Amino acid sequence: MSIARLQQPPQTNLPHYEERVDLAAAFRWTVRLNMHEAVANHFSLAVNDDGTQFLMNPNQVHFSRIKASDLLLIDANDPETLTGPNAPDPTAWGLHGAIHRRVPHARCVMHVHSIHATVLAIMADSKLPPVDQNSAMFFNRQVVDENYGGLAFEEEGERCATLFTDPKQKVMIMGNHGVMVIGDSVADTFNRMFYFERAAETYVKALWTGQKLRVLSDAIAEKTAAEMDDYPGQAERHLAELKLILDEQEPAYRH
Repeated sequence: MSIARLQQPPQTNLPHYEERVDLAAAFRWTVRLNMHEAVANHFSLAVNDDGTQFLMNPNQVHFSRIKASDLLLIDANDPETLTGPNAPDPTAWGLHGAIHRRVPHARCVMHVHSIHATVLAIMADSKLPPVDQNSAMFFNRQVVDENYGGLAFEEEGERCATLFTDPKQKVMIMGNHGVMVIGDSVADTFNRMFYFERAAETYVKALWTGQKLRVLSDAIAEKTAAEMDDYPGQAERHLAELKLILDEQEPAYRH
């Protein structure tokens, strides 16, 4: 019997199946972009109206192996979450639980230690300036956490959650740590995370030249950011294309 015939079909009757597929695709593609880190880092997606129930990756499973059926369904208001047999990583619970309790517009949360965003996070001035079109996307849409306090257990997670005070700010540059990106959906958040890492890479490499940089005016940077905010369907199309590639090359992510 062929390997293909031995494979089980996707469990499409799982609760929130399509959301699981989107999130699993984001994990798999993050590996392809080399933005993962061993078995650390976490993505989550709210699945109820107030955002307090969310899907998240299981404890210390490599992003390249995560499937739709692997994702944990967690209640941010359940104090017993870490005592169960299928408990999430404690820092994932501390950070993502706090965000989903306190930041209702953060429907999806992606936290990585991607190289260029982390280089930015260790600079004394960690804000990404509008030096090109990609970086202009984040003008007035980023917040810098300047008070890293150690691993993101519950107290640190609660502190980080309080920094998302402006709904327009959807990227947190976590000083001495990494980056956290929030959004309305997996597509919206993954697209933002992708472009922030690209913009950070461009900025860091521009600094290597030692040349004076041409920085956009505040007016043009804000205009560009607003235009990108309203750009029709780009994030959804981006994720759809990535899923089509995964469907051809590693369809197990849907299982």
